[in-house]
Amino acid sequence: MVEKKLFAKTLPVLLGFFVMGFCDIVGISSDYAASAFGWSATMAGLIPSVVFLWFFLLGVPFGLMMNRIGRKNTVLTSMAVTVVGMAIPLLHYDSVTTLAAYALLGIGNAMSSFAGPFIVLAAVNWLGGGNEGEWYLCFPLMGGITLVSGLWLLATPIEREHRGQTSSMGETLSLLSDKTILLLFLGIFFAVGTDVSTNFISSKVMISRFAYSKEMAGLAPQVYFICRTAGAFIGVFLITKIAEINYFRLNILGCLAFALLLAFVEDEIFDFICIGGIGFCCSCVFPIIYGMALKCHPDKGNEISGLMIMAIAGGTVSFLVGLASDYAGLIGGLLVIVAEIAYLTYCAYFVKTV
Repeated sequence: MVEKKLFAKTLPVLLGFFVMGFCDIVGISSDYAASAFGWSATMAGLIPSVVFLWFFLLGVPFGLMMNRIGRKNTVLTSMAVTVVGMAIPLLHYDSVTTLAAYALLGIGNAMSSFAGPFIVLAAVNWLGGGNEGEWYLCFPLMGGITLVSGLWLLATPIEREHRGQTSSMGETLSLLSDKTILLLFLGIFFAVGTDVSTNFISSKVMISRFAYSKEMAGLAPQVYFICRTAGAFIGVFLITKIAEINYFRLNILGCLAFALLLAFVEDEIFDFICIGGIGFCCSCVFPIIYGMALKCHPDKGNEISGLMIMAIAGGTVSFLVGLASDYAGLIGGLLVIVAEIAYLTYCAYFVKTV
């Protein structure tokens, strides 16, 4: 009986994590938005920035708020913001309201799923009858899922956690004066940047190089997320057998190799392999760097968590990927990703935490 009650409480929480993965629509949906509004690659690259900037601005404040009102209430608030944002394009659909919807999606998620591309394609094919101009229907679809998730969580009795000592925002940010923490903060920044940037550019690689339709190109981010998910599951097992730092170094070298090959080798099947390879090799970078940061100050776990949430703003680097693609072609955008991975390689080999 106890196990059944625990399982019943776990399901709405797991669905909440699924909803948090909606940020992953930024890759494939940016193709549809760019086509609908005639945006350049630079403007399309702004979409992930609009989403992920809020992690930087709100990560620490929401962490402090969570200490006051509890995790459950914070998550419910974030879901409410997401539902409101996802309804906006239905009320009035243009480039401004679309960016507003992305912003509120980011705010809600500031509070890892490969389902994002499927949701966009489902909106086009099922709700929009195959009309690419109806792509924005993915927003109310995600809003409906979020609403169901939020109501389920609201109806689930979860005991309020005991509040520990609360640090101020200034005390949290002061940890960045520690050089190691700063380097690892940037590591998280560029790890997320690599993730979002690869998601963002993967479909554009297939469209630009092999004349894929937007619907066909959606396969690229799906391959990326499937490989990233597989890498995360396999990594959990392998890290118990291999030292974390050695696993980090091995994977980041593989990631760098795949990124360089993707930039300079134009072969349809091989490019899919490289996109999946980046996802697989980068899948465990975030938790490893996060663990390295915690080892620096074990007594400052909450503060370090707040900083690492701020660093998720690394998703804004996709703007530079779009900008570089406009001025230097697709290879320019891919080389931005190579530069991000190069920094992570430096973290793997030269940042010491003990």
